[in-house]
Amino acid sequence: MITIPITSEILRGALELEQTDRGVLPHRVPAWARRQYDGQLQMVETQTSGVRLVFRTEATVVELETVPTKRNYAGAPPRPDGVYDVLVDGTLVTQGTAPGGDVLLLDMATGGAELTRGEPVTQRFDLAAGSKLVEIWLPHDETTELVALRTDAPVEPSPVSAPVWLHHGSSISHGSNATHPTAIWPALVAAQAGVELLNLGFGGSARLQPFFARMIRDTPADLISVKLGINIVNADEMRLGAFTPAVHGLLDTIREGHPTTPLLLVSAILAPIHEDTPGPTGPDLSALAEGRLSFAARGNPEEVADGKLSLNAIRTELARIVAQRAADDPNLHYLDGRELYGVEDNLAHPLPDNLHPDEPTHHLIADRFNALVFTGKGPFADQSQVR
Repeated sequence: MITIPITSEILRGALELEQTDRGVLPHRVPAWARRQYDGQLQMVETQTSGVRLVFRTEATVVELETVPTKRNYAGAPPRPDGVYDVLVDGTLVTQGTAPGGDVLLLDMATGGAELTRGEPVTQRFDLAAGSKLVEIWLPHDETTELVALRTDAPVEPSPVSAPVWLHHGSSISHGSNATHPTAIWPALVAAQAGVELLNLGFGGSARLQPFFARMIRDTPADLISVKLGINIVNADEMRLGAFTPAVHGLLDTIREGHPTTPLLLVSAILAPIHEDTPGPTGPDLSALAEGRLSFAARGNPEEVADGKLSLNAIRTELARIVAQRAADDPNLHYLDGRELYGVEDNLAHPLPDNLHPDEPTHHLIADRFNALVFTGKGPFADQSQVR
């Protein structure tokens, strides 16, 4: 077997690679930005949503040695192991899991966290003979340290030739409740539209932080979308008077690096608990007592009149901001997230934990996004097939 160096030439979807005592840790947030935050983003930015190894080879055996980090919740059943999707020439041919590794135990009631260190795990993937493009999509919901990649034939990097679609969003964009990495809605859209995904969806963390705007500004991309709303309500950190200039600041900063790039601002999908009720959001303690993870709104709807933010209040303001700026920025667009998942969809496919869609709904959202954005007269339609 040949040991293949894990470098940015074959690893896509990460903005930075960190050498650790065990291997290579992909980061979806660069070090300069990591110095400007703490909390949940420290965990979710190393979860490898949209990160994949891509190479051409004639190998029939591929071994991948990793250290996964399992994320469990006190009082709830252990979460299933993260899934590795192996694609050959764009088709999913096999999957794997890496039992073991590190375990991060989170206590939703107290906010505490405890990490137990584990051992590396090796998976073997047997592939058909012949030259082929191999993609190994890493688990979207686990931190994944890459210890070693081994093959029984040489590999070659495969240069990116498709337009790069940079997408920033919350846990739904990150892939919450999807069962494998190519089933999250941004990955499904990228496959349908024929674009190269850079997924900057971070669970619980899309809260208009200025460093995200600078990251997007400084990252090469042909198409950019930003999905805003639910995490701002969840955290209850901002009122309307601060929200409006923060959105303008986000757009101003992105435009410094991408003055004419098609830029789509997307509001939240329907979430009934927060349509007219502001945050904060907290765990549903009665559900936790039953061993289920669910969420509840803790705000007061009457306070929206005083500037507290519900999803409907955010949608109204995002639409107004884009309409105002679009007069001078014809490449700026807005999409109401309820066109991706709305009232009728919620009746047919309710959110299992009151916030996050299940996997069939990821497919629904992807189909709608592709139809509204990448086809017909959608804002990305003209750019989706050429770079």
